[in-house]
Amino acid sequence: MFRGNPALTGVASGTLPDKLSLLWSFKTDGPVKSSAAIVGGRVFIGSGDSHVYALELGSGKKSWAATTKGPVESSPLVLDGKVFFGSTDASLYAVEAASGRQLWKYETGDKILGAPNWVKSPKGDANWVLVGSYDYKLHCVNAATGKSNWVYETGNYINGSPAVFEGKTAFGGCDAILHVISLAKGEKVKEIEAGAYIAGSAAVADNRAYFGHYENEFLCIDIDAEKRAWTFKDRDFPYFSSPAVTKDRVVFGGRDKRLHCVKRDTGESVWAFATQGKVDSSPVVVGDKVVVGSDDGRLYVVSLKDGNKLWSYEIGKPVGSSPAVVDGKIVIGSDDGSVYCFGAKK
Repeated sequence: MFRGNPALTGVASGTLPDKLSLLWSFKTDGPVKSSAAIVGGRVFIGSGDSHVYALELGSGKKSWAATTKGPVESSPLVLDGKVFFGSTDASLYAVEAASGRQLWKYETGDKILGAPNWVKSPKGDANWVLVGSYDYKLHCVNAATGKSNWVYETGNYINGSPAVFEGKTAFGGCDAILHVISLAKGEKVKEIEAGAYIAGSAAVADNRAYFGHYENEFLCIDIDAEKRAWTFKDRDFPYFSSPAVTKDRVVFGGRDKRLHCVKRDTGESVWAFATQGKVDSSPVVVGDKVVVGSDDGRLYVVSLKDGNKLWSYEIGKPVGSSPAVVDGKIVIGSDDGSVYCFGAKK
């Protein structure tokens, strides 16, 4: 799923080879802003051409394509043999992972750009899927049936994906509030002022939420205390990228064309890596490396320790998609309409 786990922390297991080569690319008919979910040797990813594709991780060959009535920026969630994703046609879809056959479709009042997340039902007898929509609402539906469990209304668009932790979800919206909701009944636990609208997804670790906002700050919110633990501010550019959170670092991209790494406990800058374009792509940490795309048309691998560039690849068109990393391979989409896979040449 998007960011690798329900808390959206953006850390992948395993390692990456020092030398990466392009293993394959797959062309779609629209920009690929969606990020891949990789399960069982298959890559699931949406495209601006109104499809979600299942590709073989080994070869990039298409297994199937599922059709919607609008561009798919939402990153798929793969769970129990099903693939869940939102579309700009205002619907959440569930399709069979094996075949792409549609199982159900759940309609919201407006487009869905963020990735779905999931949680076990309070009784433990079902999986629930959560998704935010531009209808100002967070929707919770039964994963098997697509029937609504509850709907939670906010004051504006929900653009990102909701983070799930300890029976709760935390998400920001264009209403400039970090919403914390109990998942059992969809009831408000807390509303914490962020100060500006939140375009990306928050990551949650140890009851702290990490996210950037439109007024050029990156925040760490202490959820229990309902206040800022720290604020990072560098230059006057907003943050649309979602952070990767490790045991002692937080890494995130900015529209200031930089990838930032700060100390998790204080928000103090450790390093900044400069690209030639805005960084809306959400970085993934894998071992001692960070992988991220940039609007300068390149995919980068930098050192987590010091931010030094280890490798880059020129795709040529903006890379707003976020990397998915598995088995020493990186899969990412680009505005050029292609999905790319990098790894060690056999």
